[in-house]
Amino acid sequence: MATIVLATQNPGKVSELQSLLEGSTIDIIGLDSFDQSFPEPEEVGETFLDNATIKAVAYAKATGMHCLADDSGLIVDALDGRPGVISSHYAFDGETEGQAAAMTRDQRDVLNGERVLKELANIADEQRTARFTCTMVLADPSGTVLASTVGAFEGRIGRADQVPMGENGFGYDPLFLVGPDFDRTSAQMSPAEKNAVSHRAKAVNEMIEIIASGGFI
Repeated sequence: MATIVLATQNPGKVSELQSLLEGSTIDIIGLDSFDQSFPEPEEVGETFLDNATIKAVAYAKATGMHCLADDSGLIVDALDGRPGVISSHYAFDGETEGQAAAMTRDQRDVLNGERVLKELANIADEQRTARFTCTMVLADPSGTVLASTVGAFEGRIGRADQVPMGENGFGYDPLFLVGPDFDRTSAQMSPAEKNAVSHRAKAVNEMIEIIASGGFI
């Protein structure tokens, strides 16, 4: 069994990835599995690939282990691709950065979602198309990038009188109506259903194939 560090402080992502890898020869552990903390690299990239690479390389070197990092976010077509790479702190700008840091993830999620709904207030349903995207990067202990993959999950953002709905997932899941029917959010899907079709599932499954065929681990 090969062990890979997932470069995230988000327990939801660790749990989701562990579920996706169940039955494989890969064991995923989070950064909280170590009895020490590591400096958090600045995600200053302009793309999801940039930020995933920054995290994978930094934590691979810090832990001395193979490291898998992802950068995920929401792309809304009517908002010219926003929130994009700043999905996790979309409600905040430079002046309120300290305020964001003092909040819990759930509190930030609510404010981020409220901003998206406000900006889409006058947009018709058929123009609220959106997708979750996930870019994954694998780096070895020296910091060399071994592989990268991308996955997308299509849907649209519900109206403020429809959403939020659902108790599963995190982030924008309660706002995201899953295509092609758009009758429930990704937060209303069971973990098994979501793991079969999500952006992260697609990126992970491709990464598993690359690892298996490339002999990286």
